[in-house]
Amino acid sequence: MKNVLISFLVLFIGQRSCSQYLRNISFGERLTYRIHYGILTAGTCTLSTQEKQYAGLRHMYVLGRGSTSGFMRTFFKVEDRYETYINLETGLPSYYIRNVKEGNYTQNLHAKFDKKNEFVYLYDKEKPEEEPKKIKTVKNLQDMLSAFYYLRSFKTGDIKVGDIYDLNVWIDKEIFPFRIKIVAEETIKTQLGRINCLKIMPQVKDGRVFKNKESVIIWVSNDANYIPISVKAELLVGSLKADLSSHTRVKYPLKFSK
Repeated sequence: MKNVLISFLVLFIGQRSCSQYLRNISFGERLTYRIHYGILTAGTCTLSTQEKQYAGLRHMYVLGRGSTSGFMRTFFKVEDRYETYINLETGLPSYYIRNVKEGNYTQNLHAKFDKKNEFVYLYDKEKPEEEPKKIKTVKNLQDMLSAFYYLRSFKTGDIKVGDIYDLNVWIDKEIFPFRIKIVAEETIKTQLGRINCLKIMPQVKDGRVFKNKESVIIWVSNDANYIPISVKAELLVGSLKADLSSHTRVKYPLKFSK
């Protein structure tokens, strides 16, 4: 189950100059996903938004939490917490936190983004005696949580079958390159009903999380929300499936049918 939340969150990413449409996402929105590892119900993931101030500027604060449950929790306990502050003017992250507890593994990293000079200042909170690392980055860098909401900030109809997007995402202590392809429009069946979706296939590095470069399929709602509805991924060991199980304060109604 290690890195399951990472696997889940990095799936929903895209890049374009459209940050002004973050207003399409309601403050107070909450999305809950049920995660399956093979045939087992492995845990849940929740994503919620608030409006907050950071460095005197308005930001969208996003909290992502993931945990194992049931049988999985008895032998592998996961309590992951991710936080990001997204500048409402630029759509880019100002501060990002990854605080995870996965079995005996823990990590508590804080990243402060200097967008003007293209640096990240990385603080390891488990080693408070150490000075932050200053790491050179690239323009328009997203963290893996802010990237999820950047895709959702696209205008209705901006994402079309055949589109390809390249982007860079900050994960842990380095930049990961991603490419996503919009491959089809499909209506899928979920526990909430049937819904029209865009089918997306991300390409990611081999040997990190996924079995090969195209072992992930994501379905996002084909509407103004662009909310991920379902995910299937083949991991190095086993398979992962995540499904939207509940949602509150979504700005535009999700059109599920029987």
